[in-house]
Amino acid sequence: MSTVAFHTLGCKVNSYETEAIWQLFKADGYERVDFEQDDADVYVINTCTVTNTGDKKSRQVIRRAIRRNPEAIVAVTGCYAQTSPSEIAQIPGVDIVVGTQGREKLIEYVDQIRAERKPINAVGNIMKAREFEELDVPNFTDRTRASLKIQEGCNNFCTFCIIPWARGLMRSRKPESVVEQAQKLVEAGYLEIVLTGIHTGGYGEDLEDYNLAKLLIDLHKVEGLKRIRISSIEASQITDEVIEVINNSDRVVRHLHVPLQAGDDEVLKRMRRKYTTAEFYERMVKVREALPGAAITTDVIVGFPGETEEQFWNGYEFMKKIGFAEMHVFPYSMRTGTPAARMTDQVPEEEKNERVAKLLELNQELTLAYSKKFVGDVLEVIPERPFKEAPDSGLLMGYSDNYLNVVFPGDESMIGKICKVRLDEPGSEYCKGTFVRVVETEALPYLKERAI
Repeated sequence: MSTVAFHTLGCKVNSYETEAIWQLFKADGYERVDFEQDDADVYVINTCTVTNTGDKKSRQVIRRAIRRNPEAIVAVTGCYAQTSPSEIAQIPGVDIVVGTQGREKLIEYVDQIRAERKPINAVGNIMKAREFEELDVPNFTDRTRASLKIQEGCNNFCTFCIIPWARGLMRSRKPESVVEQAQKLVEAGYLEIVLTGIHTGGYGEDLEDYNLAKLLIDLHKVEGLKRIRISSIEASQITDEVIEVINNSDRVVRHLHVPLQAGDDEVLKRMRRKYTTAEFYERMVKVREALPGAAITTDVIVGFPGETEEQFWNGYEFMKKIGFAEMHVFPYSMRTGTPAARMTDQVPEEEKNERVAKLLELNQELTLAYSKKFVGDVLEVIPERPFKEAPDSGLLMGYSDNYLNVVFPGDESMIGKICKVRLDEPGSEYCKGTFVRVVETEALPYLKERAI
């Protein structure tokens, strides 16, 4: 039996796509082995190009695979493969380069290499892609939440971002295909589905008379689906229609990830973001009205070119005012080929690092403050695995619907089920709780009385 090993760099969409590529190999009779531990017949490296460092790490992993087994077939896919195919093809030992489209032909390419041993560069012009690449994932390795990719590409062209060049323009998956895949995932035992994509909230912009709000409504018809989580959504895409659906739903969880990137209007303008801080704030107020107690998490870029000390502190105060449940903080990293990389007023590394440290401190305060609000409340938690810091302690860990990481006593038979857990002790890393009972999921109503 032939073996295949995978290495994924970058985002959750890449992780989803690696799982989808594994399904192709699995259907062809391959056995999956560990990338770091085992010699494989085929190595698939799914690359990232979001920063120059992403490119460098991708090259290191490619070379590691070639060293591990020089006889193996090495296939490189993903964003870096899309933007710099010739750079990758020049690495001795790389057999196949395929970008962010056309991955369904990978097995065909592997067979071709076996027969001819001639390298294949199958990267096309992503800007011409108009169809969503259908790659299904019927189940996920060791996960209780299933990701469901609903769209590809982005039309935003923010000044710091290379992704439209790596992923192409907005393409939405057909609604009937999304609903059908959701039903299959529920039948495979998943209670929660995370809607994911490169620009998830833009779903439907390229479809006629259909959008994210309508998709959410249609997903409520999927029998047995208990939780719908949106992986990420821009403030400008949280329309009144989306808010109305969320307000009337008992399945959309109390958690939205809304990238802010900067909390100062001048910086947002230079980033070419499509909102002001006032508009962002107004949307968050509406979200909290529709989802009381919602966790709003975000991404922030620190030290964007031209960001002054004053603009940084404006952002700091704004983040405090919003009261995010968690912030992912990144120092600005120059990405060759983007307008921001050509801006002359780059912020010195030392200054960037000091600002990052201040925001990480603020993040600790905000996450703790958010979790404190729920002490004594009984939350619904789906345990995912034994507590990783003490696997033999009889403790399980999982996420509540409002994205609190909760650790509580329980046995492995509870993994993947909805459990009622009382939150006893707040924390910025994780909270501690007491198990109350397992919810009989069949008994849950589909919607609140007020119909959507």
